[in-house]
Amino acid sequence: MAGLLRGALRGAAAGAAGTTALNGVTYLDMALRGRPGSDTPEETVRALSDKTGIPVPGEGEQHDNRISGLGPLTGLAAGVGTGVLLGIVSGAGWRPGRAVTAVLATAGAMVGSSGPMTALGVTDPRTWPVSSWISDLVPHAAYGAVTAAVLYGLDH
Repeated sequence: MAGLLRGALRGAAAGAAGTTALNGVTYLDMALRGRPGSDTPEETVRALSDKTGIPVPGEGEQHDNRISGLGPLTGLAAGVGTGVLLGIVSGAGWRPGRAVTAVLATAGAMVGSSGPMTALGVTDPRTWPVSSWISDLVPHAAYGAVTAAVLYGLDH
């Protein structure tokens, strides 16, 4: 049990580092291409609130500001959560190596972020143009590489 807890904590640290890399690559892309940030995290919070019947408190600007804060927190949760899962698997003894871990982390983070958005009807990746897939894949690949490297480093 201690190995799984240790793995979860290492995974959380690795996922947090990977999330920082993902955010950095995303913001660099926005700066270089002059593109706006995505509003899908906020739309996801709104859709989740509507679906669950759990309102986001406040009215007007206060309400909108809370949603603006909650949106990015969903990405943090997906990134750290993916790291935790990888850390638990590692703590249980499965250590496939950095390259496989990076691919799993990339896929996990993409599913963890786009999955809820898709399930809630906020987006449909089947309709995305290639440029949108690349804009989504590149920062998630940075997440995967950094998460795998940190997890490997903490394990060794």
